[in-house]
Amino acid sequence: MTLYQLHELGRAWMAPLAYMAEANARIFSAPTSWLSNLPGAERIAAGNELVHRIGKDYEKPAWEIREVEAHGRTVPVVELEALKKPFCRLLRFKRYTDDADTISLLKDDPVVLVVAPLSGHHATLLRDTVHTLLRNHKVYVTDWVDARMVPASEGAFSLDDYVAYVEEFIRHIGAEKLHVISVCQPTVPVLAAVSLMAARGEATPRSLVMMGGPIDARRSPTEVNGLATRNPLSWFEHNVIHTVPMPYPGEGRRVYPGFLQHAGFIAMNPSRHFMSHWDFYSDLVKGDLQDAESHRRFYDEYNAVLDMPAEYYLDTIRTVFQEFLLPRGMWKVNGELVKPAAIRKTALMSIEGELDDISGQGQTAAAHDLCTGIPKPHHRHLTVEGAGHYGIFSGRRWREKVYPQVRDFIAKYAG
Repeated sequence: MTLYQLHELGRAWMAPLAYMAEANARIFSAPTSWLSNLPGAERIAAGNELVHRIGKDYEKPAWEIREVEAHGRTVPVVELEALKKPFCRLLRFKRYTDDADTISLLKDDPVVLVVAPLSGHHATLLRDTVHTLLRNHKVYVTDWVDARMVPASEGAFSLDDYVAYVEEFIRHIGAEKLHVISVCQPTVPVLAAVSLMAARGEATPRSLVMMGGPIDARRSPTEVNGLATRNPLSWFEHNVIHTVPMPYPGEGRRVYPGFLQHAGFIAMNPSRHFMSHWDFYSDLVKGDLQDAESHRRFYDEYNAVLDMPAEYYLDTIRTVFQEFLLPRGMWKVNGELVKPAAIRKTALMSIEGELDDISGQGQTAAAHDLCTGIPKPHHRHLTVEGAGHYGIFSGRRWREKVYPQVRDFIAKYAG
């Protein structure tokens, strides 16, 4: 029996316990239940909910972006599928209104493509990013598909395929009017895609905003970079790559399973997660429902992970973190050499978090050294003080400090 099959067996074994714990939590906490009046009922309910949340299966969260404040007005938002590929859906979050003045304002907003990471978590991790951008922009986003849900008959998906997807999405939306924002991992394939398009003489986006990504992972290496360089590529292939079992549509596909990625996330800082769960239990006992709900929302997203195609994952380890082919000028995508210097008509902004422990200082800013064809006045770099990796695209710092500068940068090149 394979590790993936053992995991599925354990998940199936835990399911009844998780469901029972959920039922117990409700029985001992519901105001209409006589059991909620028993001595110690709060602790019993809290303990059972904690067991439920540890043992339950976390599915992909919904985007749940239904309205936004745009130009001083509240407008409904509808999620549309603009383009469907086997491994990714290109989504459009379209703002609707019947007010003629508002329609005119929305129509003139810049068009933005947010390229979400394919690195464990679902694209919904960028919910706050997308929701904030919708204030002043027409927004598209890449919504990557869990590899275990893609039939093996669809073939492999490599890093080269990722680059080709980005190119196709840019052409589909229209490069002449587009601004691209890449968050974390996709900074590398996005820079490659735009470089290749520029070298061929194709139209390129008006601007690129690159946030917390490993353009040159040799700079200020983090623990994430260290793991990739300490072990040969064969170690990753033999230790983290597994085959999708029945009954998933992707049965037989080789993947880096989400459950192993999640274990790695937890292992990076186990004490913080332990204390977070203890605080959650304490909040439930005390009746602090607001903090408890914040915990639920965070871990509903954090614990939902997807399987990554093996070819793509191994390509990324080798190309980005072991051989550093992009900054060394040696990366070929489907036989074409990636030359960032070919980009001339696209403005470039890089954003890094001062305390980022995933993409170290200078890794994203390295894009400026590669894009020598872009005139100096059209380069911009921002280091966000006090921000970690997630703080540059989600939360208060993103909304109050980073977004206004991203908005103004895009507006400058939107004419």
